Amino acid sequence: MSINWRINVPKRNKVFPFLVWINELKNIKTLNADILAGITVALVLVPQSMAYAQLAGLDPYYGLYAAFLPGIVAALFGSSRQLATGPVAVVSLMTASALEPLAADPGTYVVYAILLAFIVGVIQLLLGLLRLGVLVNFLSHPVVVGFTNAAAIIIATSQLGKLFGVS
Repeated sequence: MSINWRINVPKRNKVFPFLVWINELKNIKTLNADILAGITVALVLVPQSMAYAQLAGLDPYYGLYAAFLPGIVAALFGSSRQLATGPVAVVSLMTASALEPLAADPGTYVVYAILLAFIVGVIQLLLGLLRLGVLVNFLSHPVVVGFTNAAAIIIATSQLGKLFGVS
């Protein structure tokens, strides 16, 4: 069984890339598989995003905003259906380490976190518009591996206090 609808778009749409692949969803099996995949990702994403928010020093519900809004934007404007979009542990850890010295008041901390996210988003948008992603090619493999391993060690040690109940 298939759905009889078709959106006529060019083979490549730079503004709304989803218009290129949305016609693949006219098959019911494909649509059911995508719905099941979406539910599965959401079930994993909810607790994960709440944990990332706590790692960043924010209340858990901020993690839900940080998880679902980027996913919706990526679905509309992203160039890949398989690209994971949303909060990650390293960004949460870097947010906490950047904001803890600046904000003692919890209300100020939240404002600074939102401002930091906005500034980083603007910088990423500018880097994308200027096609400067090629700069990543200059990072050597040992640098990337070292950064990833250091982040894993810092994240693991930051959770030891919660695991053993000590400050």
